[in-house]
Amino acid sequence: MQADFSGELAALTAACLWAISSVIYGSIGQRIPPLELNILKGTIAIALLVCTLLLQNAIFATVTPSTFGLLLLSGVLGIGIGDTAFFFALNYLGARRALLMETLSPPLAAILALVFLQEQLRFSDWCGILLTILGVAWVITEQAPNLSESSTHILHGVGFGILAAIALASGAVISRIVLTTSDISPLWAALLRLCGGVLVLLPWRWRRQHQRHFEFKSLNAKTVVAICIAAFAGTYLGIWLQQVAVKFAVVGIALTLSNTSPLFVIPIAVCLGERISFRAILGVFVALSGIAVLLLPR
Repeated sequence: MQADFSGELAALTAACLWAISSVIYGSIGQRIPPLELNILKGTIAIALLVCTLLLQNAIFATVTPSTFGLLLLSGVLGIGIGDTAFFFALNYLGARRALLMETLSPPLAAILALVFLQEQLRFSDWCGILLTILGVAWVITEQAPNLSESSTHILHGVGFGILAAIALASGAVISRIVLTTSDISPLWAALLRLCGGVLVLLPWRWRRQHQRHFEFKSLNAKTVVAICIAAFAGTYLGIWLQQVAVKFAVVGIALTLSNTSPLFVIPIAVCLGERISFRAILGVFVALSGIAVLLLPR
């Protein structure tokens, strides 16, 4: 039987796009608070998804109340709470260690899928997930700075990191349940998840606007263009492809492959003139071997 790797390839493509967008967000993130940046990129992606549905003449697709509610909940968990907790983890732990915490989400998703979906993973799948996570973790922790935070500071960061991983895994499993038990398209699923993620952030934005003054109208044209490009690649296409991956691949494998974006950052860093150590290159090969195991025919 011919193997169909459309879900796995979609996950890897999403990871590549997230790597590109993360480089862009890294260059503009100091000028825009994380909450506002999250809302802005989500709103742009929602507009793009609606335009795509209009072009496909699929804007009036039938969506049952349960499907609607579950996908909104998936977005609230995975995009709203998950991304926000990840931003807090970034503040407490730094980018490398926060990304390391995020690698907990694939095995958590696999366990949740086993409990709620009875999705069985082969022994080779677990080996592939482990190898991929180890390779990504090796790349992330390469040349990690020796920080001197207090133990309380570290505990807060670890707590937010665990919360982000649980929220991401839970959101992905809920999305998997909907996509495998209904005929809703990944495009519609991406739209509803994004709507849930943005809506849950708006009350927080309204509360914070009195504490920290930031106006979207203060953004210059160059920054707006950069955000639009990153939102198109990382949020619009990235989340759409993630839903394709969750629909056609086992959720634990889909999340493992979509979390390989740090590997794709390396060639981008080389193009930008950065030097890459042998340890980082070795980590890439370990992760690639894990990916190869995950792509073995079933």
